[in-house]
Amino acid sequence: MQTSHWFMQTSLHHPEDKQTKSRRQINHAKVIIHKSLNMKVKGFPIWLMGLAIVFVGQLTVQSAVQAQSVHRYAISFDQAMQHQARISVEFPNIDAQPLQVRMSRTSPGRYAIHNFAKNVYDVQAYDEQGNQLQIIRPNPQQWNVIGHDGFVRFEYTLFANRGDGTYSQIDETHAHLNIPATFVYARNYPQRPIELAVELPKDSGWKVATQLKQLNPTLFYAPDFYYFMDSPIEISDYHLRERMVDGQLIQLALHTPASDREVNDYFAKVMAIVEAQRDVFGELPEFDFGRYTFLSCYMPQASGDGMEHRNSTIVTNAKPMEEPLGNTSISTISHEFFHAWSVERLRPVSLEPFDFEEANMSGALWFAEGFTSYYTNVILARAGVITPDEYVEGLARTLNYVMLSPGSQFFNPIEMSYRAPFVDAATAIDPDNNANIFISYYSYGSLLGLALDLTLRTETEANLDEYMRTLWQQYGSNEQPYTIKDLESTLATLAGDSLARAFFARHIYSSEMPDLQQLLGRVGVELSLEKENEPYLGPSTRWIEADRAYEISSAPQMGSPAYEAGLRLGDRIMSVDGLRVESNRSPASIIQGKRVGQQVEITFTRWGMTKSVSVQLKANPRMKTERVRRLSRAEAVAFGEWIPVRH
Repeated sequence: MQTSHWFMQTSLHHPEDKQTKSRRQINHAKVIIHKSLNMKVKGFPIWLMGLAIVFVGQLTVQSAVQAQSVHRYAISFDQAMQHQARISVEFPNIDAQPLQVRMSRTSPGRYAIHNFAKNVYDVQAYDEQGNQLQIIRPNPQQWNVIGHDGFVRFEYTLFANRGDGTYSQIDETHAHLNIPATFVYARNYPQRPIELAVELPKDSGWKVATQLKQLNPTLFYAPDFYYFMDSPIEISDYHLRERMVDGQLIQLALHTPASDREVNDYFAKVMAIVEAQRDVFGELPEFDFGRYTFLSCYMPQASGDGMEHRNSTIVTNAKPMEEPLGNTSISTISHEFFHAWSVERLRPVSLEPFDFEEANMSGALWFAEGFTSYYTNVILARAGVITPDEYVEGLARTLNYVMLSPGSQFFNPIEMSYRAPFVDAATAIDPDNNANIFISYYSYGSLLGLALDLTLRTETEANLDEYMRTLWQQYGSNEQPYTIKDLESTLATLAGDSLARAFFARHIYSSEMPDLQQLLGRVGVELSLEKENEPYLGPSTRWIEADRAYEISSAPQMGSPAYEAGLRLGDRIMSVDGLRVESNRSPASIIQGKRVGQQVEITFTRWGMTKSVSVQLKANPRMKTERVRRLSRAEAVAFGEWIPVRH
């Protein structure tokens, strides 16, 4: 998932508090003074010393003003069992016009619009003397506070009961806070620093995990609004594990009932992932404040999700209390950490600057999210979390979904990426036709990443790791946003103009599918039909006991027998070729005795009316992937270079 990129909004590479920034500038001025004194004998102008002294004075005044302009938030959890928090924020030194206080409509890492303001109520505003102020609502996301004296204290209650990568959840076990879903902000003051005070429930054992700078155990700091909005928080009695890697601290804050031993084993896998991904790029990103934190919540009330942020990631899973920890959400861990390079710092220009009021759209998600998805499981195999055979066999899921989807008739990967605001945790009550027109840019891009990697490995001296490393060096490490043309030109530099031009023309600007059967064959992986000449209908079905029928539970895809016969989502199949369906006799099992090309009669109900239709059975196009057991020497070498397992 993608996140806001606060660095575009400030001149600093790393967030630092305003006082630190001022001290750094003052020290620089002192250096100038020192140099002027040492060089005056050579004719260096003595007046520069006076200028530097004036500069220091200005910085001191500036620092004092900034200190008076900190936006101070406070949150408490007296009604945690009711999923509520009480929140206040002080906005000092504000202009005379009405203060525009808003909830965000977007969330770093998501592309769709959300309505976080719906969970805000019991709102009051006060001036510095404690007088209550008038509030006007110009739109559903905003409160205009009028009649203030240059200071506003804004108070409200928040309801929060969804623990995932976008929303917030508060209960007796934890407070899981995604900032846009939790805190209001002053619309016209994005550059001001922020302090957050957390009042922990008495005797709860809770502690705070976040990428925010810690000033004391319950007080935290963000250099500006952008960094604050990108900094999720887990407050609970979590397990904490830490390890230094290349001079930086990697933390796992894991809220789970698992044992210490289970957590230790899990953390070892996390660190193997960290090191395997570092090997792809050649280095870790330079994390702000020198640390990166995995914020993980694996509890029954959570929802499965993952969301990357600049110096942390939040991973959630609805794991039952008694279920072993095992590899819970480990693939999500792998995916989100890869974003520490790609998306967080190696970032498409189309996502700059991040907009908290409108949907953020990019045509580069096939790369930003899709290539990340490709590496998700490659890294698990290289890190030894899964076996090479498990990786290869798992490829079939993505290949079947993408290659058999009719969506490529309508959109290329760039245009599929443009559809993110409609599908990325977006909500709508009207039906859509995504089953036939949309292919997830995660999966589509993953297939393209696989194809490019195998193409480079078998047709050039390069590979996708080198491509990602080159992009990182050119655009990521210096945080220079890229365009799709930049991706193409970098590939040309690495692998030649002809290969780059052909790949982008066929597979990015158009929607031609790569020849994965041939490419996989070069590394000793066979792509073949799952079952030869197996007849199929197409859609999934589920048993409805009350109707004694099988309901079509997924929209039939274009080209499938069910689609061509006119069957659709919600139809309830009663019989196939005169044979009544039963709970243990599904339509799919009935047609197994039929031939490909055979016509079968299906009786079904729609809107309470009984209908029948003739369906011509086709061969099931589903594919499987498996390693060839007798590899040539070249295939064995190629596979070993592709999936080099860590020891």
